[in-house]
Amino acid sequence: MSKRYTVTAALPYANGAIHIGHLAGVYIPADIYVRYLRLQKKEVIYICGSDEHGAAISIKAKKENKTPKQIIDKYHKMIKESLIEFGITFDNYSRTSKEIHRETAQEFFIDLYKKNILEEKETEQLYDEEANQFLADRFVIGTCPFCENEEAYGDQCEKCGNTLSTTDLKNPKSIISGSTPVVKKTKHWFLPLNNYQDFIEDWILKTHQKDWKPNVYGQVKSWLTLKLKPRAVTRDLNWGIKVPLETAKGKVLYVWFDAPIGYISATKEWAQKNNVDWKPFWQDEETTLVHFIGKDNIVFHCIIFPCILKAKGNYILPKNVPANEFLNLENKKLSTSKNWAVWLHEYLQDFPNQQDVLRYTLISNAPETKDSNFTWADLQVKNNNELVAILGNFINRVVVLIHKYYNGEVPSIGNPDKIDTATMEHSKNLIRKVEDQIESFHYRGALQSAMDIARLGNKYLADQEPWKLIKTTPERVSTIMNTSIQIVAKLSIVLSPFLPFTAEKIQTILNIKSLDWKTAKDTFSIIEEKHLINKPTLLFQRIEDEVIQEQLDKLKQ
Repeated sequence: MSKRYTVTAALPYANGAIHIGHLAGVYIPADIYVRYLRLQKKEVIYICGSDEHGAAISIKAKKENKTPKQIIDKYHKMIKESLIEFGITFDNYSRTSKEIHRETAQEFFIDLYKKNILEEKETEQLYDEEANQFLADRFVIGTCPFCENEEAYGDQCEKCGNTLSTTDLKNPKSIISGSTPVVKKTKHWFLPLNNYQDFIEDWILKTHQKDWKPNVYGQVKSWLTLKLKPRAVTRDLNWGIKVPLETAKGKVLYVWFDAPIGYISATKEWAQKNNVDWKPFWQDEETTLVHFIGKDNIVFHCIIFPCILKAKGNYILPKNVPANEFLNLENKKLSTSKNWAVWLHEYLQDFPNQQDVLRYTLISNAPETKDSNFTWADLQVKNNNELVAILGNFINRVVVLIHKYYNGEVPSIGNPDKIDTATMEHSKNLIRKVEDQIESFHYRGALQSAMDIARLGNKYLADQEPWKLIKTTPERVSTIMNTSIQIVAKLSIVLSPFLPFTAEKIQTILNIKSLDWKTAKDTFSIIEEKHLINKPTLLFQRIEDEVIQEQLDKLKQ
C-alpha cells in the first residue's frame, strides 16, 4: 500500500440539499474507503467542500429572488451539517468562495497563461438580448443533438451524458427570459485538450484497463475516440472567480476549471489549520490520489482536471477514479426540480439515530456498474430481515447468554475443537475478502461479505446450542461463548467502515475501543478472558408498514 492517501469526494453544488443519489454515488463510497484506510493505520486525508460558483448558483438566486451569496451560505451550511450528522468523516469540508481558493484557482490560471498553454479565441456565444447578457451553459436549455432530449443544458445532456456547447443545442431558449437567444461574438481562453490526447491515452488506456471500473474506462475511451478538442476555461458571468487579466473584465473562471482545484485549496486550508505541509498530498509520487465521483463527472476528473495538473506540472495524477452510476428512486429518475428525491436532512429528521439503516440500504444496492433503484419497501426489508434479524439478533443473543451464564464476564476459551477453529478461520477468510473488495472499490460485495460473518456467527451459535449444554458440559459452553464473542468483536471492526454508528454501539456493549483492522484479521482472541462486557442494548428496531407508507405519501405530494 502507498505511503499516504489523498481522497476527494465531488464538490456538491451549493444550490440545493443533498439527496440519496449523492450519498450512494459519492459520499458513502468515499467514506467507506477512508474509514478502512484509517483502520489500516494509513496516513490519509478526506477532502471535500461546497462548489459555490457557476451558472447553477446564479439561476437558483434568480428563482428565489436572493443574491448568490445568500444562496451559497444557506446551502453550504445545510449540506455540511447533514453530511457530518450522517457520519461522513471529512478531514476538511471547505467552500470555493474562500479567499484561499480564489488565490489558488487564479494562480493556476496565471501559470498556464504565462506558459502560453491557454489559447485566446474570439468565439460565437448565445446572447440574451432581453436580459442583455451572454448565456453561460446552464442558462440555456434546448434539444440535445444526440438523443433529442428537449431539456438538455448548454454544457451537458443529463439523459445521454454527452458534453455539449450552447451552440450545439437545437431550439435553444434562455432560462433567464425564455426568449430565443442570438449568436454574438465574445473572447475567451481555452485549454487545448487536443494537445493532451496522447498523454491521456498513454496514462489511462494503456495503464488502467484492468484496475479502473469498466464504466469509467469506457467513457474515457469513447471521448478519446471522438478526439479531444479545446475547451474554454472562462465564462461571461457576474458570479464566480474573476479572470485575473486586465483584458478579461466581466469574465470569470469556468466552474469546471476552478471546482476541482477546490480539492487543492481545501487541502491547503487543512494543512494551515494543522500546521503541516500540504504539498506531499498532491506532489509526492508516493501518495495515492483517489477521486470519488458520479458518472456525470467522469470527463472532468479523468480528462480535463488531469490535463490541468499535467500543464501545471509537479502534481500527481489520480490512481483511480471509481465513479458510480446513477441511483433511481421508486423506479423513476431522481429529479430535484420535481422534488422526486429523498433528501438527507429530511431523512435525518424522520429517522433520528438511524443513519446506518440508510447507509446499509444504499451500500447493498449501490450503482457500482449500472444504475440501481432505491425503494422504501427495500429499506424496510433490509432493516427488518437483515439488520434486525441477522446482525442485531446474533449480537444480542451472544451478549444475553454471556450475562446469563457468566454475569457479563467473558468465559475461558478452554479447548477449542475443529468446529471452533474452523469457524474462526472462516471469519478470517471473510475479513480478507472484505479487505480485497474494499481495495478494489466493490463495496456492495464487501458489505455482503461482512454480513456473512454475522451469518456465520448465527449458524455457529444455532448449531452448537449452548443452552442445551450448560448443565451437562459447561466447559464446552465456555468455549462456544468465547468463540462467539470474538466473532462479535471482529464484526465491530469490520463493519465500522460501512455502519459506523452501529460499530460504535457494539464496541460500547463489548466495553472495548481503539481496535484496528489487523486486530480483526489476525487476532484469534480480541477480548480477553474475564473481560467485563456491558448489558445489551437495541442496535436496530423494526420499521413498520405505516412508517414506509408515510414516506411514499410524502413523495407523491
